Amino acid sequence: MSVMEEDELEFAEDLEAILHLSPEVQLAIEQVFPSQDPLDRPDFNAVEYINTLFPTEQSLANIDDVVNKIRLKIRRLDDNIRTVVRGQTNVGQDGRQALEEAQTAIQQLFGKIKDIKDKAEKSEQMVKEITRDIKQLDHAKRHLTTSITTLNHLHMLAGGVDSLEAMTRKRQYGEVANLLQGVVNVLEHFQKYMGIPQIRQLSERVKAAQSELGTQILADFEEAFPSQGSKRPGGPSMVLKDACLVASVLDHRIKQEIIKKFIRQHLSEYLVLFQENQDVAWLDKIDRRYAWIKRQLVDYEEKYGRMFPEEWCMTERIAVEFCHITRIELAKLMRARAREIEVKLLLFAIQRTTNFEGLLAKRFSGCTLSDVPGKRPEPPLAPTNPFLEDETGEDTASEKDEDLDKPKKPKAPDNPFHGIVSKCFEPHLYVYIESQDKNLGELIDRFVADFRAQGPPKSATEDGGAVLPSCADLFVYYKKCMVQCSQLSTGEPMIALSTIFQKYLREYAWKILSGNLPKTSSGNSGGLTISSLLKEKEGSEVAKFTVEELCLICSILSTAEYCLATTQQLEEKLKEKVDMTLMERINLSGEMDTFSTVISNSIQLLVQDLDAACDPALTAMSKMPWQSVEHVGDQSPYVTSVIMHIKQNVPIIRDNLAATRKYFTQFCIKFTNSFIPKFINHLFRCKPISMVGAEQLLLDTHSLKTVLLDLPSIGSQVVRKAPASYTKIVVKGMTRAEMILKVIMAPHEPPVVFVDNYIKLLADGNPETFQKILDMKGLKRSEQSSMIELFRQRLPTPPSGSEGTPSLSFSAPTPEQESSRIRKLEKLIKKRL
Repeated sequence: MSVMEEDELEFAEDLEAILHLSPEVQLAIEQVFPSQDPLDRPDFNAVEYINTLFPTEQSLANIDDVVNKIRLKIRRLDDNIRTVVRGQTNVGQDGRQALEEAQTAIQQLFGKIKDIKDKAEKSEQMVKEITRDIKQLDHAKRHLTTSITTLNHLHMLAGGVDSLEAMTRKRQYGEVANLLQGVVNVLEHFQKYMGIPQIRQLSERVKAAQSELGTQILADFEEAFPSQGSKRPGGPSMVLKDACLVASVLDHRIKQEIIKKFIRQHLSEYLVLFQENQDVAWLDKIDRRYAWIKRQLVDYEEKYGRMFPEEWCMTERIAVEFCHITRIELAKLMRARAREIEVKLLLFAIQRTTNFEGLLAKRFSGCTLSDVPGKRPEPPLAPTNPFLEDETGEDTASEKDEDLDKPKKPKAPDNPFHGIVSKCFEPHLYVYIESQDKNLGELIDRFVADFRAQGPPKSATEDGGAVLPSCADLFVYYKKCMVQCSQLSTGEPMIALSTIFQKYLREYAWKILSGNLPKTSSGNSGGLTISSLLKEKEGSEVAKFTVEELCLICSILSTAEYCLATTQQLEEKLKEKVDMTLMERINLSGEMDTFSTVISNSIQLLVQDLDAACDPALTAMSKMPWQSVEHVGDQSPYVTSVIMHIKQNVPIIRDNLAATRKYFTQFCIKFTNSFIPKFINHLFRCKPISMVGAEQLLLDTHSLKTVLLDLPSIGSQVVRKAPASYTKIVVKGMTRAEMILKVIMAPHEPPVVFVDNYIKLLADGNPETFQKILDMKGLKRSEQSSMIELFRQRLPTPPSGSEGTPSLSFSAPTPEQESSRIRKLEKLIKKRL
């Protein structure tokens, strides 16, 4: 190798070392200058590149053209590099020149900013000098205006005080009323000048005049309406009317004293007429109290209505004070004569009292109850509560309890006078509660007697459910009591009434519903013999319950469902009626659970009855000689018997539970959950079974499966699709029975194939079930032992951490390879269906 070649080699190595860039730099270059040229790749390989250019020996003929192109590219790159290098020689000098120019510009800008700031300061100083005199003039104007206004107010105050004192002495109350209000308003402007002696003296004179006016007006009213004596020496006068206007401006206590004295004097006669020792004071003549106050209010309106200002609401104040006195007097009277209070008398007094309170609500606004003069509540909304008509009037016997099922609506505004008198009756409402307890007890006894006399319902009503009429009567009475009690009190008596409701709801559930459910007995079970089944005779004597008993069970179930829903509505209504603080004590969940128990027991009775009717047929199935069956025919007699019982009972139950469809579905589900496992257990008792016998059983199983799938609508003109939950239960259970029979039909040789087929079809890892299958096939004990051992070996390994007996969780698909006999049997079943 020559010296020149060595130098070139070293230069190439140095160049390669210099141009070796880091991955980050290479990535940045690719983002700035994207290129698809293979020469620009960081992992460029010359050999691969040359092989790409000359893939074959024939391509070497163009080597000169390729070399020329590469040289041309090299020359262009050299030119570009040379241009860039030359362009960078003067960069440093240009940068320094640009920096110097920028510094010069900044210095010039700073000088201009300083000049502007100086000019702004000079301008601000000039403005201050110009506006200084204007501000002084503005302050002087404001102070002068304030002084003139204050002097004007002072003049008005001084003149007003003099006039006020003069008018007070002359009792010119009409002029005093207007003047006094103006003086008080002007005096408020001088609150910050009370340190000035003259202003303080004027303020003291105003207070003295007000005090004198108050004393003088009270004396005038005392003279016109003396506290003692029944005769009134004088009547309303213009002087007293103007005095009332002055009292409205004076201290609030003056007005209250006038009102108190007038009302006390106006009601003095009431206290004498209705003393405790008077016969007219007792509850049976309570109407006379309210008639007296009505006459007094009319008399007041005629004589004194214009004397007092309207905003004083004197008519309402008289009525309210009458109510307070009446409540106190009645409470005292009832405590003294508590033994004489009877339910009818108490209800009579309460009804008359609540009617009077309702009359007050129509006549007055109730603003004086909260001492907020002039306040008027919003007019009542239109009645929207379904119970409102019962709350405002008397309950009638024609009312229906379906109102309980209506959706809740907003309550009407409360009567502001509710309880203002009737609250005195609340301590004595125990008489009413005890009466309702006695009445409900008699009502339940009457229901029991009527049920025994009339007997159970014969069949379903037109709407598909025979609800006992006593149920509706009970809740109608409950509703009447609830509305009546809520008018009397919304406190503890409502809690006591709800407790009574709970007691008799439970008694109704026990005595009327649970107590009348038919009792199951083993003595009249009857049954079908094997011979009768084989001869396909009628077996209607198997049914334990008669049609009337089935209707009765369905009627009790429907009644319990109605009671459950209505009790929930009753609880909500009770909570609406009772005080907010007592709502948590209203709880009827225990009674709703009781009705739910009645529903469950009724469904269980229906299931047990139909299940027991099918037991003889299943027993006959297990005792038939399935090993000696020679050919496959129609469905077996036991299947016909089961279908017959289903067709007899289910339509009756469905028609009587049409109004409670969900509970009929529960009946179907519970019966299926009881019948299918029992059918499979009896299927295991059929041993041994021949191949033809298994085919017959498979045909019977498919027939039962079809009937069970059609169970909800069997015997009905309107065919409805069964619920998906029910269909799933039937398909799952009966498919297991079909898989058992298919396993029986499969040959047990070779054993491995039989065991694997069993695991795929049944997905059951219990050795006891497998042994039952072997017994049904009629295998000997010696053969069974080896098969069971092989079965345990072939079971899938359970996952780690699993406990208990091995069980398979995979599905059981039908195997692709089935024997020709099974295919033939399936075709036969489809053809018959």
